[in-house]
Amino acid sequence: MEIIGYIASLVIGISLGLIGGGGSILTVPVLVYLFHVDPVTATAYSLFIVGATSLVGALPKYSQGLVNLKTALIFGAPSILAVFATRKYIVPMIPQELFTIGSFTVTKPIMMMLLFAVLMVAASVSMIREKKASNGDGSAELRFNYPLILLEGAIVGVLTGLVGAGGGFLIIPALVLLSKLPMKQAVGTSLLIIAAKSLIGFTGDLSHTKMDWRLLLIVTALAIVGIFMGNSLNKRIDGDKLKQGFGWFVLVMGVYIIVQQLFFPLGGH
Repeated sequence: MEIIGYIASLVIGISLGLIGGGGSILTVPVLVYLFHVDPVTATAYSLFIVGATSLVGALPKYSQGLVNLKTALIFGAPSILAVFATRKYIVPMIPQELFTIGSFTVTKPIMMMLLFAVLMVAASVSMIREKKASNGDGSAELRFNYPLILLEGAIVGVLTGLVGAGGGFLIIPALVLLSKLPMKQAVGTSLLIIAAKSLIGFTGDLSHTKMDWRLLLIVTALAIVGIFMGNSLNKRIDGDKLKQGFGWFVLVMGVYIIVQQLFFPLGGH
């Protein structure tokens, strides 16, 4: 299982390099099902892995002029505050047992995995249905819908904090629609936002979560190797077809996790 987990860690990075997202959707299931990490701890680990990998991925984009720092700051600030507050205060306050329906008790780990699976299904639908976006050159003047950007940033931050996913599939459409960024700039800017909010959000866990740094650093290193592999493959593979195929895979995974948590809740913990 561990060897499969290490291979899957590479895939996390490859998917980030190839399609600019999706890696974080794989990270929590990989940690829970292959490395047997508790789901609540897995969401913390995921923030570190996704944050570090996205930061490495954002650096070449920045040097190519594909990161819009003003947009990253406006969207990222409320997102960073929301994810830090969620990890430091909200997640520890969630009781271990939430409620019982008949003989089925919904625990904190089950709730986290179900919420994550619902997010996976939502992400997969956006990947499968995605139309080709405008690839403008970025010379048009950017118009900011400030209230909507701040609200969306905060919502994405809370979701990221709860489930440990970077939320690229939520951020990229928001940047294209609300900031009028061209698609390539939206992907680069999204990586920087994901890196900042994930790594700062992770620090909210340090005071109350025992970390297995060896596992965390090995998975992160493999994901970073994967992002370089993904970047080089990116030039040879049709990204749109790949994104659709990946979307179907994520949909199947999301449905599997929902079924597994509802009917066989002991299986993954």
